[in-house]
Amino acid sequence: MFKICFSAVALVFLGSAAQADVGFRTVGIGGEGPRPLNVALWYPAKGGAPGVVVGETPAFVGGRVVRDAQPSAGAHPLVVLSHGYGGTWRNLSWLAVALANEGYAVAAPDHPGTTHFNRDRRQAAMLWERPRDLSRVIDAVLEEPALAGSIAPERIAAIGHSLGGWTVTALAGGRFDPDLFARDCASGIASRACPTSDLNDMGDLKLDAPGLRQDMHDPRIRAFVSLDPGFARGFTPESLGGVDAPALLIGAGVDIGDRPAELESGWLAEHLPADTTEWVMLPDAMHFSFLQLCKPGAAAMIEAEDPGDGIVCRDGAGRGRAAIHAEVLDRITAFLGRSLSER
Repeated sequence: MFKICFSAVALVFLGSAAQADVGFRTVGIGGEGPRPLNVALWYPAKGGAPGVVVGETPAFVGGRVVRDAQPSAGAHPLVVLSHGYGGTWRNLSWLAVALANEGYAVAAPDHPGTTHFNRDRRQAAMLWERPRDLSRVIDAVLEEPALAGSIAPERIAAIGHSLGGWTVTALAGGRFDPDLFARDCASGIASRACPTSDLNDMGDLKLDAPGLRQDMHDPRIRAFVSLDPGFARGFTPESLGGVDAPALLIGAGVDIGDRPAELESGWLAEHLPADTTEWVMLPDAMHFSFLQLCKPGAAAMIEAEDPGDGIVCRDGAGRGRAAIHAEVLDRITAFLGRSLSER
């Protein structure tokens, strides 16, 4: 039996009688175990309660939901979300709200060791636990319908950004080979993930750990979406060729000084089965364009507090982040609609 405890989050009341049909709650999974998870859940809900905003910060826009609303009837498809290095469930909350409005239940854990709220180096070094976090979330949501409603077990997908893109690829059946990754780093292609690189600022990840060789596949994943992933070139071509879940790969075309998307998402696109893989490059998106919307002046505010970090609120020339989000959402919903209904 899973130890699940309900917890509160910071909420801002909208101050109006506006209604929302997306329910929201956070839960704790694992209790006093070695890797407790804080999980956010969005789901189709019965109306009748005032909306609140969750996930808002001084820099980022939140989303409107109904706290602890009763889930609507019927079995919903489930999407699990995985945030990037140093992120939180808030990063893809804009996508979670949109998917819940489309009838999906959505669950997103904060991954211990690689979340803003837990930077424990021992946990960060065990990257193989990230895909398992998502499997544990699936277990809990299937076991307890009160969390997000009834779930259709044959309609489960995973979406991840950056390190989360690596996570969902492993969950879908990609096998990581530390030796392959080390040889790729030695080839001279710069990457922040390579231990010998001057760009490396993620030394706590331990991408040479033998534990990364293990199988992290969860066969319940019927489709996955990888948003501008990292460390992709450590997945073996043989394992990628055997992935039977359809894949949607979306890369950011604007270079921010690390490996270009052609070498990361492109590696996955080259080796995943061609007939079930879609690869899209957004030429005006930057790596952080997949995060939630920034408030006016947020880039300057963040830059003043943490020089260099203002990049999280910058996008490429052309469209703004809202327009990029609209395209990403359209592509994801179309892909999930096809992939989950066909399977």
